[in-house]
Amino acid sequence: MAHAASDERQPGIGQGLTVIAAGFLPILAIVTLFPAVPAIIDHFSANPNAGWMVPAMVSAPGLAIALLAPFAGILVDRFGRRKLLLISTFFYAFLGAIPFLLNDLNLMYASRVVLGVTEAAILTTLNTLIGDYWDDVPRRRWLALQGSAGPLLASGMIFGAGYLTALRWNGVFLIYLVAFPIFVAMLVFMFEPRNDATLRQRLAIGAAPATTRFPWKTTVEIGAVTLFTAFLYYVFIVNGGMAFREVGVQSSEDLGRITAIPSLFIIAGAGVFWLTGRLSSGAQLAIVLALLGLGLATIGRAPNWQVMVAGLAVQQTGAGMAIPTLLAWAQSKLPFEHRGRGMGVWTACFFFGQFLSPLLVSLIRTATVTMQGAFLCAGIIGGIGALVAIVGAVRRAASHPLTAEV
Repeated sequence: MAHAASDERQPGIGQGLTVIAAGFLPILAIVTLFPAVPAIIDHFSANPNAGWMVPAMVSAPGLAIALLAPFAGILVDRFGRRKLLLISTFFYAFLGAIPFLLNDLNLMYASRVVLGVTEAAILTTLNTLIGDYWDDVPRRRWLALQGSAGPLLASGMIFGAGYLTALRWNGVFLIYLVAFPIFVAMLVFMFEPRNDATLRQRLAIGAAPATTRFPWKTTVEIGAVTLFTAFLYYVFIVNGGMAFREVGVQSSEDLGRITAIPSLFIIAGAGVFWLTGRLSSGAQLAIVLALLGLGLATIGRAPNWQVMVAGLAVQQTGAGMAIPTLLAWAQSKLPFEHRGRGMGVWTACFFFGQFLSPLLVSLIRTATVTMQGAFLCAGIIGGIGALVAIVGAVRRAASHPLTAEV
């Protein structure tokens, strides 16, 4: 009877709100670190590697996620969702806060890599559950709400990060402790989908589940697009503080205050995702890349911090649309029996992009001399990607006029 009751359980507001909060745990914590990057570099100024190692430390979890998320996806498909989610969230809080107690850059970097292990499990499991719990329309609704509600918390945390950094150079790492109340919510609300038959019956699909081969071609396409978009997504998150320094904003406290309001434009991006829901995935992706590219290019050409803030507002709009667009597209292409592994690849590619982004920006900065020059180049790359997405969407619409779907 217990199993039957679990089979009949319906996802509702409790599950949706928990997914919204938990899904942004790794991303929010990384976003809020960017005001602290200059202060951490200053603290380790005697270390000749601090200039590149601190930005890489911010994105170091991305390397662990990129390497481990596909294996987490295998565990999800084979052993279930809920238990892995609870364990990984519990340890995430401890590992995330550890750098507050450290004063060694190498140890801090190592702790960030280990943190990525828990983030890989959290994101892979949550992204799988979103596809398990809801069909296309309610799934898009919750993804849009996630894109709207998460940034409200992000903006507040960015604002607080500046003050925490002003109080102590590594105080920002205490933000990770917000995972504890989210863990409690998971314990109460999250449940395990029993099987594909139950899922299909609940979603009124009706047909018997079919055993299929793993969709390698589709998964490779998902991974490539996700990797490219993630590179652009993290350009500002990791290096934004250094770009603002080039137009005269030196204080971490000032940086947190100046960027708090334009960071709210990420909510507008979630709104654009919802409003453009009738468009093809290719068209939505083109909008994402165009907004990211225009915003980064504006930051790269900004003569002062006021113009840079305007560019940030555009970039954040694209960032707010990016994740729900990529997730909705990927989840709609992956069947239940392969969704864990498929979303593991998605997670790996998104965070491999996070790991690569500061390294590529550093290379571009060396060639262009300034951080703003690197932002301008990244913006141009985003614009080229948008054009490619538009061409792909038009070609697909012409060959599939009834669906017009990428």
